[in-house]
Amino acid sequence: MRVIRVHTDAALAEGARVTLRGTAAAHVTRVLRLGIGDAVTLFNGDGNDYPARIGALGRGTVEASVTGLTAARAESPLAVTLAQGIARAERMDLVIQKATELGVAAIAPVATARSVVKLDAENSGRKAAHWRGIAVAACEQCGRARVPEVAEPVTLAARLAKPRPDGVRLLLSPDADVALVAAVRGATAVELLVGPEGGLEESERDSALAAGYRACRLGPRVLRSETAAIAALAVLQAIAGDFG
Repeated sequence: MRVIRVHTDAALAEGARVTLRGTAAAHVTRVLRLGIGDAVTLFNGDGNDYPARIGALGRGTVEASVTGLTAARAESPLAVTLAQGIARAERMDLVIQKATELGVAAIAPVATARSVVKLDAENSGRKAAHWRGIAVAACEQCGRARVPEVAEPVTLAARLAKPRPDGVRLLLSPDADVALVAAVRGATAVELLVGPEGGLEESERDSALAAGYRACRLGPRVLRSETAAIAALAVLQAIAGDFG
C-alpha cells in the first residue's frame, strides 16, 4: 500500500491536530488530490513518522489529526557531508535530490572558480531555500524522517577554513593514486568534496589537500559532476553505510 508522506514544521504528537498551510497544503489538495477522511503520514524531521487523517479542508489549509507514531527507517550509520561545487540549476537540483535519497546527513554547496552559477547574498538565500525544498520532497518520496541539513552556499575557501569534526575528508580526483573504496573503509563519518562542471582548479585542489582532504579516484572514466557525486555516494553507502 502506498504511504503518502508530507513534511511539516509543526510540532507533532499522537492526538495532535495539525494545520498544513502553503506548499504542504497545496501538495495535499492539488497534487495528491486528497480529501476529508484520507490517510496521510506527517513528519517534521525528528526521526519519526506520524500517521494522520485529514479532518477538514479550508481556504489554503488542511487540518489533520495525528493518530499514532512510528519510528521511521533508520538513518545510515555513515554520516556523510557532501560538499558540492555549485553546478547549473537542473544538475544541482539532481544532486540535492539524489544525495538526499542516498542518505547524506548534510549538503554544503560551495562556489568555486569554475562554478558557472554565480551567487550573491540575495540569490544565495533564495537558492538555499529552493535546495532545501528539494531535499524535503526527496525525503517525502524515499521514506526518510530526517531532512539533511542544506547549508547556505559559501566559497570553497570559506568551507576549507572551517574547523572540521573527526572523520575522513575525501576529494574526488580522477588521477588520484587511491581508490575511493579503499579510502573509506572503516570510516563512520565522511566529508566528500566534488567539483562543479570543469572540476576544481589546481590551486583549489592544492588548498583542499592542505586542509586535510585526501584525493581519491572513483574509476577509470571522467564523470560529470552530478554523476560523480551520485556514484560516489552509492559507493560510500555500499562500503561503510547501509547498502547491501
